[in-house]
Amino acid sequence: MNRRLLIVGAAAAAAGTGFALWQTRSRFDEAGALWEMQFEQPDGSMLVTASLRDRPLLLNFWATWCAPCVKEMPMLDRFYRDHRARGWQVVGLAVDQAAPVREFLTRLPMSFPIGLAGMGGVALSRTLGNRDGALPFTIVFDRSGRVLDRKLGAIEPEDLVRWAERAS
Repeated sequence: MNRRLLIVGAAAAAAGTGFALWQTRSRFDEAGALWEMQFEQPDGSMLVTASLRDRPLLLNFWATWCAPCVKEMPMLDRFYRDHRARGWQVVGLAVDQAAPVREFLTRLPMSFPIGLAGMGGVALSRTLGNRDGALPFTIVFDRSGRVLDRKLGAIEPEDLVRWAERAS
C-alpha cells in the first residue's frame, strides 16, 4: 500500500512540475511577443519595443482617468531620470484615447516614452500577468527580457528601490 502511495505521489509531483514549467514557458512566450510590438506615441512617432531590449525596463500600464496612475507618474519620471544613466528604461503604455493623453502630457510632461496602447493595452497587460486587467499595472524586466516582478496597484518608493537593486 505504501509503495502505491509513493508512486501516486511521485506521479502527481511530476504532473505539477510539468504544469508549472508549461506555465512559465507560456508566460515567457507571451512576454516575448511584447518585443515585436510598436505603439504610436503622443507626438506621432513610433515606439518600437524591440529597441527596449538588453536593458532593464519598467513597463507601466496607466490611464488619465485612473487616479493612482496619475499620482505615480511623477515618481516614475523621477526614477527614470535618476536611473537612465545606469541603463534603466521606463515606458508608460496608456490604456486611454490619444487626446486625453496628449492633454495630460501638456500639463505634466514626462521624460520617458509614452505609448498609446488604447484598450488593446488591457489585453496586453493580461497577457503579461494582469489577470484582472486593472490599473495601474507595472511589470519589470531584467536586461535579458525576463520578468523580474509584477505589481497591480500603485507603486511605492520601496518598489522602485527593490527593482533597481534586482536589475542592476
